[in-house]
Amino acid sequence: MLSERRLEVLRAIVQDYVGTEEPVGSKALTERHGLGVSPATVRNDMAALEDEGYIHQPHTSAGRIPTDKGYRLFVDKLAGVKPLTSAERRAIQNFLDGAVDLDDVVGRTVRLLAQLTRQVAVVQYPSLTRSSVRHVEVLALAPARIMLVLITDTGRVEQRLIDCPAPVSETLLADLRARLNARVVGRRFADVPPLLQDLPDSFEYDDRPSVSIVLASLLETLVEETEERIMLGGAANLTRFNHDFPLTIRPVMEALEEQMVLLKLLGEANDSGMTVRIGHENFHEGLNSTSVVAVGYGSGDEAVAKLGVVGPTRMDYPGTMGAVRAVARYVGQILAES
Repeated sequence: MLSERRLEVLRAIVQDYVGTEEPVGSKALTERHGLGVSPATVRNDMAALEDEGYIHQPHTSAGRIPTDKGYRLFVDKLAGVKPLTSAERRAIQNFLDGAVDLDDVVGRTVRLLAQLTRQVAVVQYPSLTRSSVRHVEVLALAPARIMLVLITDTGRVEQRLIDCPAPVSETLLADLRARLNARVVGRRFADVPPLLQDLPDSFEYDDRPSVSIVLASLLETLVEETEERIMLGGAANLTRFNHDFPLTIRPVMEALEEQMVLLKLLGEANDSGMTVRIGHENFHEGLNSTSVVAVGYGSGDEAVAKLGVVGPTRMDYPGTMGAVRAVARYVGQILAES
C-alpha cells in the first residue's frame, strides 16, 4: 500500500507528464508542486514507485514517466472527473439541439467529442435489440403495395415495402394501424412477437392474407435488423501524438478501421458507469498503447448504446472522463425528447 505522500508524488508525475510531454524529474516536482519535502525525499519516493512498477525511466539520465499500472492507480484513486464549465455545457446543448434526426445526432456527437477531447471519438448507434416501439405506420403506395414504417424510442426509423396479394383499402389500413399500435407501442422488441400471434384472426377472412404479410414483415424487422453500427471521427487527432506510440501509429489506425474491434471496445464498457481501459488492458494488440474512455447512453435509465474516445495513454483523464460523461448525458436527453 502506497503512502499518501507517494500517491501525491505519482499524481504530480502523471499531471506533469500529461501536460509537458517530457519525463519528470525530482527537481521539477519539488519546484512545481507543494509536496513539503526535499528533492532527496522525492527521489526516494520515485525510486519506490519505480520498484513497484508505477513509473519507469524511458532512458538513462531521464526523468520518469507513468506506466499503465501508474495510470490505472491514478484513474482509480487519484483522478476526479473534471466538470465542464457552464459555457462548455451550453455549447454542447446548443450544438446537439440542432440535430434533425438520429443520423445527425450521432454525427454531431462524434464531431463534438473529438473536438472537446482532441482524441478519436467513437459512437455506437442505439441498438435495436435494446429498443422499444414508439410507433408503427402503414401507408398505401399503390392499391396492393404498402410501406411499413417502424419508429423506435431511440429515434431509429426502419422502412419496408410490402406487396400484398390483393388491394388494401384505406379502411383496412386504418384499422390495422390502430390495432398494431395498441398492442406494441412502448413494448421492447423481444416482447412484441407473442402479442401479434392472434392478430390476423381478428380481421375479416378475406383481409387476413394481407394482414399476415404485413405482420410477417414487421416481425422480420424486429428480429433481423440486428446490425450494430458505429461512427468514428477525429482520427487525425492521433497524428498529434506520434511520439506517444512506441514504433508507429499504424497498428492503432488499422485497429480503428475494424468495426468489430470498435464494437467490442464499446461492448466492454459498463452500461451503468464509466469504463476506462488503459494500455495493455485493451484486448486488441494494436491498441496496447492507447486508452479507451467509454460510457453508456440512453433515453431512460437503461443504456441503449455506448460512446467514448480512444487516445494515447498519456491522456488528460479527468477532462476526458468529464467530457464523455457530459456528452452521453445530453445525447440521452435528446433521445428521450425526440
